[in-house]
Amino acid sequence: MRYLALATCFALASGVHAQPKDAAVAVQETEAVVTVTKVDKQKRTVTFRGPKGGVATLSVPKEAQNLDQVKAGQQYKMKYVESVAVAIDKGAPAAAVAREVKLAPKGAKPGGMMVNTMHLAGVIDAVDYTNRYVAVRGPKGNVVPLKVADDVPLEQLTAGDRISATYTEALVIELQPK
Repeated sequence: MRYLALATCFALASGVHAQPKDAAVAVQETEAVVTVTKVDKQKRTVTFRGPKGGVATLSVPKEAQNLDQVKAGQQYKMKYVESVAVAIDKGAPAAAVAREVKLAPKGAKPGGMMVNTMHLAGVIDAVDYTNRYVAVRGPKGNVVPLKVADDVPLEQLTAGDRISATYTEALVIELQPK
């Protein structure tokens, strides 16, 4: 399941990479073992504590059939993968979202993966040249910070430029055996 998410993420990102001439892909992967601190079956949420003590709550999709197996104190390995492809675009602001969810079958160990792919065309509000981020204002006025790949000529981008970005996030969750 984990490799499927990574393959899906890279396949989506590589498809974007092949399109525009001035595009590139940046991939960042984070993996951690987290501990369940609270399960709210009615709201379909699970609260986790990370290895550094931070707490986060994850909404569990309705399709997930094994929420009843998740208990406080259990440990899960979570992997979060994100990639960004940025290209200079003179087009009008637009947005699109695609989601793919693969979950463990009923009765199996809880886990699964979710891949969100978002296409955003908008106007750059700010550029952080040191950390290689751009803040992009979308068509509805929302601002999204995007990591920019090393081979994108960031020095050629400035506030006010129109760009197009495809942003992929993948989350993989596996029950961690004790």
